[in-house]
Amino acid sequence: MDKKATWDRFYAETSSRTPTFKNFEWFFGFESVRDIIMPLLQTMSRPDAALRVVDMGCGTSALGPSIYRHSPVSVHVTCADISPIAVKLMQEHIQAKTIQPHILSSQIEFIELDCTQLDKHFSASTVDLIVDKGTTDALLRSREGKEKASLALKQCLRVLRNSGSLLQFSDEDPDSRLLWLETAAQDPGLMTADVGVQEVGELRGVQYYCYQVTPHLVL
Repeated sequence: MDKKATWDRFYAETSSRTPTFKNFEWFFGFESVRDIIMPLLQTMSRPDAALRVVDMGCGTSALGPSIYRHSPVSVHVTCADISPIAVKLMQEHIQAKTIQPHILSSQIEFIELDCTQLDKHFSASTVDLIVDKGTTDALLRSREGKEKASLALKQCLRVLRNSGSLLQFSDEDPDSRLLWLETAAQDPGLMTADVGVQEVGELRGVQYYCYQVTPHLVL
């Protein structure tokens, strides 16, 4: 589940089944996590600049556009995915729908980007919030598993501002995910990270969680 060709095929086949565009949501939609994301953006707000938000592995989800549309503070949302087909579908959909943000200065963009290479697009310590809805789960289920997931995590921590946050939405039990995050998120001598978890809720018999990782540079 970590190959570009796999996702290109998935989104091409999914889009071909319906005559009109329809967002495809892994796990759940924006409303399930609105009360987690919006207050966090409010606390991060800066009067002098828009917050940089990344939807990592966005696919054709409405999550990134919904953050752009409903954010109570100015945001620059980057929806990034490894599949150029997903990126093109989302660009066309947003242009056709002409979504207006709550804060007029907010911006949104869609880019093709591998989540293990975030530093190709973002400089170090420039991003305020990264949202990951199922992307790490897909990496963990790939052949190289935790190696690729750990690389993506390190990339997130590199581009996040000090005290910015990574939100991982997952169905993985905290007994497994917390231990891995607490270990993989440490960079001795350079960075430490706080790791927390809260329940998102149950949907179709599956319990979902939000894992929040907040990096702190070692001074």
